[in-house]
Amino acid sequence: MASTAQSQQGPRWTFDGFRLGAVATLPLLPGVFAFGVAFGTVAARYGLTLVETLLMSATVNAGTAQIVVLESWPDRFTFAGIAGMALITAVVCMRFVMIGASLRPWLGGSAAPKVYPSLFVLTEPNWILSMRYRAQGGSDAAYFTGAGVVIWCVWVLSAAPGHWLAASVDPHRFGLDLIVPAFFSAMLVSLWRGARSAISWVVGAAVAVAVDQTIGGSWSVLAGAFAGMACAGVIDADK
Repeated sequence: MASTAQSQQGPRWTFDGFRLGAVATLPLLPGVFAFGVAFGTVAARYGLTLVETLLMSATVNAGTAQIVVLESWPDRFTFAGIAGMALITAVVCMRFVMIGASLRPWLGGSAAPKVYPSLFVLTEPNWILSMRYRAQGGSDAAYFTGAGVVIWCVWVLSAAPGHWLAASVDPHRFGLDLIVPAFFSAMLVSLWRGARSAISWVVGAAVAVAVDQTIGGSWSVLAGAFAGMACAGVIDADK
């Protein structure tokens, strides 16, 4: 009876859970920091000030989407240019729709003032940690928030040294341009569900490379994303 009542009231949110989630992120923080440094370097090279760089990281908090948008940053802002950047951001971040949906069975019974601020700090690292925590029997939803807040803080602060380094360091010389693909390649390991489900990854990557080599620009991101999603839909429909 007690467990039934608790499930109807939603999960617990405690400081102990918050602290546990924060501590669980410690092994991931060097990678997050390096990722943030890479973004800060790219932002500086595209003309963003330090304040603008920190504000983007703090308010957008979208990792790869921020770097991809900078690659299409226009010299002069027009309605079409802004709309294009918004579309690119939406497509790159579309994965968060499915990631957020996977959290509903856990967080769905909680009050909105608890859930929505926590979803602002939703990223792949704290989502993966939280799913593993819950699969192992954990139920404290503050675990998810604690992990997300720590990652957000490191992400924002790490952009500053990257911005400062941009004036004197060539990112290609020190391999900073490889941090983003290396980070997400490592993330893919934990998402591996067998060769069948990985077909969509290969299709999306192949289409993105082909479009980049033929058309160029940011269209490769959109084409690869839609191709991967379409392939995943067909594969799931055949199950």
